[in-house]
Amino acid sequence: MGMGKEMKIKMAKRAAEEIKDGMIVNLGIGIPSLIPDFLHPDRFVMFQAENGILGMGSSPPLMQEDENLCNAGGFPVTLNQGGAYFDSATAFGMIRKGYIDMTILGSLEVSEKGDLANWIVPGKRVPGIGGATELAARAKKVVVVMTHTDKYGNSKLVKSCKLPLTSRKCVDMIITDLGVFHLVNEGLVLTDIFEPYSIDEIKGKTDADFSLSEQIRYIPESYIEGV
Repeated sequence: MGMGKEMKIKMAKRAAEEIKDGMIVNLGIGIPSLIPDFLHPDRFVMFQAENGILGMGSSPPLMQEDENLCNAGGFPVTLNQGGAYFDSATAFGMIRKGYIDMTILGSLEVSEKGDLANWIVPGKRVPGIGGATELAARAKKVVVVMTHTDKYGNSKLVKSCKLPLTSRKCVDMIITDLGVFHLVNEGLVLTDIFEPYSIDEIKGKTDADFSLSEQIRYIPESYIEGV
């Protein structure tokens, strides 16, 4: 069963809290692409996509999409004033030069040491690794937004990744549908919990070892009210 719309919105809104004024931020496909819709309107941020956009805005209203303007996942977006189009070579040059302050990506697995595996399941057809390796290695902060378990109920936060790695020890923060983890001194720390889940429930669904923050934030189910 897929994740509900409300949970996706909660995760995207929580990820938007990490974005600071003046940042250049790269967004992956899926839930990360929803984040511009929840950014505070007074915050100046330049969203970048490796298909060649800097200055992406929120999703366009229905029937007002521009067929020539899409994000890296092929979904329609808008362009903020001052935004620009360019080729993929320029987009990847920005990434490899270290100009990206934060990238927010989906993932298949993340290890308790911050290893990232997000591009392939052996034996399955995929379009390619895309910009994941460059982003994971060169972005100043790497945030992962993903479901806590796979469709079989297996934890995606693991002691050691079994899938082919995208990059080692690159992840700084993970937002799942259960809670939020930070990588501190090469260990996972649970800092936020989405209600109505509990610490015991999260422990029961997590293979990776993690510790608890001294002050855990409980995010209420009403978190998306007013969105």
